[in-house]
Amino acid sequence: MTTVQAHAESEGEPICCPVGLAGFFAIVAHRLYKMKTRGDTKMSVHLIHMRVAAQGFVVGSMTLGVLYTMYRDYVVKPREAQKALESK
Repeated sequence: MTTVQAHAESEGEPICCPVGLAGFFAIVAHRLYKMKTRGDTKMSVHLIHMRVAAQGFVVGSMTLGVLYTMYRDYVVKPREAQKALESK
């Protein structure tokens, strides 16, 4: 069992943080690899684009995690509670 799976099972929370970090490092690694073929682009511009892409992935991942948690807490749980009351 990996650390990500253990976290997901023990907490019951979405794994948005590890996914965001993995995406961040993947984007940074890819952009550093592409640095050799950047052409006439300045180094500073290339690094800024890399940073923006990596941060955007992390922010998007965290936003999806928050939306999923809100959906689960405010839509699914009240629905389950209502069904439990109706079945009594």
